[in-house]
Amino acid sequence: MRFTFNDIKPIPKYIESLIKKKDKKNYNYYSGHTRFYSYLAKLKNELVQVYVAVKSKNKKWYCKQVAVHFMHENECMVKDIEFYYFTGYVVGWYEQGLTKSQKWFENGWDIAYDKYFNMNSLVVNKEYALKFNRYKYSAVDNYYGTNILKYLRIYEKFPIAEMLVKLELQNYATSKMLLNKLSKDKAFRKWIYNNRCEIQIKGYYVSTILNAYKDNKSLSQTQRFEENKKYFSRQDNFKRIKNFIDKSEYAKFFDYLKSNDIDLNSYNDYLSACEYLRLDLSLAKNKNPHNFKKWHDIRIDEYNTAKAMEDYKKRKMLYKKFEKVAKKYLFMQSDAENGFVIVIAKSPAELINEGEVLHHCVGRMNYDQKFVKEESLIFFVRNKECIDKPFVTLEYSLKTHKVLQCYGEYNSQPSDAVIDFIKKKWLPYANKKLKMMVA
Repeated sequence: MRFTFNDIKPIPKYIESLIKKKDKKNYNYYSGHTRFYSYLAKLKNELVQVYVAVKSKNKKWYCKQVAVHFMHENECMVKDIEFYYFTGYVVGWYEQGLTKSQKWFENGWDIAYDKYFNMNSLVVNKEYALKFNRYKYSAVDNYYGTNILKYLRIYEKFPIAEMLVKLELQNYATSKMLLNKLSKDKAFRKWIYNNRCEIQIKGYYVSTILNAYKDNKSLSQTQRFEENKKYFSRQDNFKRIKNFIDKSEYAKFFDYLKSNDIDLNSYNDYLSACEYLRLDLSLAKNKNPHNFKKWHDIRIDEYNTAKAMEDYKKRKMLYKKFEKVAKKYLFMQSDAENGFVIVIAKSPAELINEGEVLHHCVGRMNYDQKFVKEESLIFFVRNKECIDKPFVTLEYSLKTHKVLQCYGEYNSQPSDAVIDFIKKKWLPYANKKLKMMVA
């Protein structure tokens, strides 16, 4: 670095006044947290950006230089400031008497990497850069970004950046891909000018702008395609497509999606249906049908029909197994005693009804599967006067011969009378019956 710490000059009085004025307008004047501003200056005939930390305490206003960035250097000079990835910037105020102890990094000016100390703060004198002949036509005074030096470095290589700033497309003024195309293609410059309002409002990707121009497609249509590509690469739920479409065919695949205006999720559903129906996806008519919407709807309908039939058969088989297990352990039921009756669930439908009436999860969460596998049994506790009305539900373990859980409405604890009946009357009775059956 050709600059030394001695080259750094104090904050000019008029700059300090500008910062103080901006700070008073933007914040509570006596706000205690640290704020950042920056200003442009000249050191050794080169433009620099100086960052200033501001703080208020006891109705007094303080400011200090904390970083100096140079136009053509990758390093900057910092003072009494430290950067942490999780907490951001920490400034020491020992020199100003705001803290009693000096922090370890408060040791005067030091050298640091430029990229870590860009505080993205308001620049109070952007027009200062126009005093340099090489930036006279840069339109930097209209540039609302905070990293002024980055923009001017780009401008030095691509003067066309000034056009984007004046068209109020400042978010694109530092895109080298876009600027390179603008520099070489006069027709593209005209196209950008004609579409400037839509680009400004919608904030399209750079890739969207370049591809829309290249393919002579609408910006909105191209944006959807670009979003699909990004979405596809980031999401795990498209593993089926990623396994089916080889990476070498990605460009052709996305061209097919774009030309037919197909959403990725729709294609994913279509592919899933085709695989379930065991269609030959090596055939182009199945892989990339010409009228995708028509065939998407047909395949989804065929899938739903086939799935419903399969689910019906599975459900029918589940009911048969459930009924068989219920009959096997029917002997564990208890007749009316102490005002209560305990009956075993006879079907998955009874579990669903029990759960819906009592507002708990016995009708869901695979309790029917545990029942048919004889991992646990579900019994219903009833009042003998209302034997058909759901009251209390219990789950019994065939492995430990214990009650796993027992709940009433909204998973509430049953009354002491019910608990007493289950523990002292039914459980000993049921275990004794079960032991006799096993013997």
